[in-house]
Amino acid sequence: MSEPAPQSDPGPGGGPDRPYGPGFAPSPVPAPVPDDEPLMRDLIGAMLRRVRQEQGRTLREVAEAAQVSLPYLSEVERGRKEPSSEVLAAIRQALGLSLVDLVGGLHMELAAPAVLPVQGVPRSLGRGPAGGHRAVMLAA
Repeated sequence: MSEPAPQSDPGPGGGPDRPYGPGFAPSPVPAPVPDDEPLMRDLIGAMLRRVRQEQGRTLREVAEAAQVSLPYLSEVERGRKEPSSEVLAAIRQALGLSLVDLVGGLHMELAAPAVLPVQGVPRSLGRGPAGGHRAVMLAA
């Protein structure tokens, strides 16, 4: 007595004509990141480096305090490696930063107001990039 060969179950409503079944579709391909938007790893790395340098500390000192390798910390600071949340927590704690400090600093950097020259101001005033006053554009 032979048993019938098992058949694959394509799911409800599935089959060769409809492999995903009714109401199902393959996941869309993510859109490419626009060139004008920085990557989080670049922003985080730059902020960590800036804070470390402002504190006058070396890569070695912070790497030892965070218990990460010096080459890895260097890669994180340069935006070449994206640290896990655990490693990022260790680095920010080694720098004396809270999570609010880190995220708030990134927010401030991303939300920095645009500075634009004011139109119609005489160039003879000698202010701003084109000789005019500088204005800060704020979004509400």
